[in-house]
Amino acid sequence: MTDERFDRKIHDADPYRPEIAESLAGAEQHLLEEIMSEPQPRRAVFRRAAFTLAAAAVLVIAVAVSLVFRSQPSQTRAIVPPGAAVPEQKQAPAMTPAAWQKLAEEAPRLIVDAEGWKVTHAYGFADHTGTMAFGKGKQILEMNWYPAGQYQGYRKDRDAVSKPEPAVVDGWKGKTVRYTATDFATMLEPRDGVFVELRGQLVANRAAYDELLTNVKRVDVKTWLAALPPEIVTPDKAQDAAAKILADIPLPPGFDPKKVKYEGTNDPYQFGARVTSEVGCRWIAEWDRAKKAGDKPAMDKAADALKSSHDWKVLNDMNAEGDWPEVFWEYSDKIAHGELPVGYKSGLGCGTSW
Repeated sequence: MTDERFDRKIHDADPYRPEIAESLAGAEQHLLEEIMSEPQPRRAVFRRAAFTLAAAAVLVIAVAVSLVFRSQPSQTRAIVPPGAAVPEQKQAPAMTPAAWQKLAEEAPRLIVDAEGWKVTHAYGFADHTGTMAFGKGKQILEMNWYPAGQYQGYRKDRDAVSKPEPAVVDGWKGKTVRYTATDFATMLEPRDGVFVELRGQLVANRAAYDELLTNVKRVDVKTWLAALPPEIVTPDKAQDAAAKILADIPLPPGFDPKKVKYEGTNDPYQFGARVTSEVGCRWIAEWDRAKKAGDKPAMDKAADALKSSHDWKVLNDMNAEGDWPEVFWEYSDKIAHGELPVGYKSGLGCGTSW
């Protein structure tokens, strides 16, 4: 099983997800936090999980599976059953620059204002959740935004990591805990409906981490947007970015890319996963429908479309950075061999809001 498939398992029981965080037992959440704390050279979709030891990976899956059965999300997500017709898409109006400006104004905007630090990835910010990571060399400072209602649950867990110590980030009060000698987390108090946790990894020591926090600033919309690299896909750029990705991809029957709504802010890797998920899920559902209907020409068309994914530019571009393409190709190859992939909806995020 690839790292990406492990990541999808963890996503389903991710302690960072607001709907699950409060229901996790402290020991289980702490275990997941610890295993997820190591930086990775390859990217995962949405949350980067480190599984450097096979035993650790098995342990995480055991915990994750138990959490999935114990802690189902509070919001129902529409998932297309195997063989069912794909629901008719509703028109998704493109987000105008003015609408995106308003969304950015409502987001808590923090950046690292120091030489050499730059945004390495960003995603979310369609609501009170989002992630932005800054890097300099091997050092990483990741910022995660969560709804204010989840603050107490997170605080309780962090209090068990180490003795919390007072911290202030640009006038925003919080507490800092230490995971290792080079790994620290600072949780800021709720403000404007959210709270933010900063996670510094591979910093030299506590003094260096504290110094880094003095360079974290809350900025205006113009400055925040300017900090985003041009390749970051914001909602106002999403339709154009999706069109470029889909240029060499065969589209499933009834699929209108202009009716897909891409919310939030995503780096190219996350956005590529989002777009190919939409296509892949629909082609697999179409293949399953055709198989049950005895429609061999439609089955062959779907299988050929998925087989062609090995040549899709977006997946090949992503492959050096993370394992999403490998998982996608694994499912596609199963279809080519006449087998419906078990767990593909979870693995590809079918029917989810991302």
